[in-house]
Amino acid sequence: MAANAVKVKKKKRWKQFLPVYVMILPGLLYLLINNYIPMFGVIIAFKKLNFSDGIFRSPWSGLDNFKFLFATNDAWVITRNTILYNVAFFIVGTIAAIAMAILINEIRSKFASKAYQSVTLLPYLMSWVVVSYLGYAFLSSETGLINNSILEPLGKDPINWYMDKTYWPLILILVNTWKGIGYSMIIYLASIVGISQDYYEAATIDGASKWKQIKHITIPLLKPTFITLFILSVGQIFRSDFGLFYQMPQNSGALYSVTRTLDVYVYQALLRNSDYGMSSAASFYQSIVGFILILAANFFIKKYNRDNALF
Repeated sequence: MAANAVKVKKKKRWKQFLPVYVMILPGLLYLLINNYIPMFGVIIAFKKLNFSDGIFRSPWSGLDNFKFLFATNDAWVITRNTILYNVAFFIVGTIAAIAMAILINEIRSKFASKAYQSVTLLPYLMSWVVVSYLGYAFLSSETGLINNSILEPLGKDPINWYMDKTYWPLILILVNTWKGIGYSMIIYLASIVGISQDYYEAATIDGASKWKQIKHITIPLLKPTFITLFILSVGQIFRSDFGLFYQMPQNSGALYSVTRTLDVYVYQALLRNSDYGMSSAASFYQSIVGFILILAANFFIKKYNRDNALF
């Protein structure tokens, strides 16, 4: 009798959660089709791919496809650019996103708050092709807004932006921050909204200024969100936004020393050599390094504060 009662109870519980399982099913199917099934293609990184023979019949090449990434003279440049840009993007983007989230949270009009959130998020939804043309409208040496409307009235010489690499590290950081700040801002804003108002009311009673409330309440309570985004960013430190580094500089050869990253270099080599094995090796290398860095970052954060670790 007891066993039958347990079975009936489990059956009722299963029926109770059936709508939830149905809702989860499309997401699981997407992950399976888009993320897990294509993983068998990792073997291309270790093959000398021949399309006439297919993936499985193509001869094995060992680690030869990986040698391409380190045998070139540009290996140091592309690695340096990829890492340093990602570090700069995270630091500048985090500061800007937190500041924007705090400012929008202070807006009391719901309509104005939603409007500012939408305007801030809009660049994130734009294609890099569109962004690159907007950038060209500002940076064109002949018709660009900066040369014609700012430098020329000031009596300054025009700048050939797509041939002068001096300014591009700053340009890329600013454009990346402008385009991505909306997404990060919403994440931080959601965390700020979740902070209990009791803290702020107590601080106000104690005479704390708005800046002190932000410094001693808001920012410390954003630490779990910051750590989560930090760990995810560490995992992406060997990857770069292809659209930013390829479309935005218009693939100008004069800028390669400051705009070429690992992803752009692999794409250019793929176009030149049609070597899919090398391209797969680069992607596999990025994934492995990213995975190791995530584990390492999570390990050290767990040592510091177990509650803030991802796992």
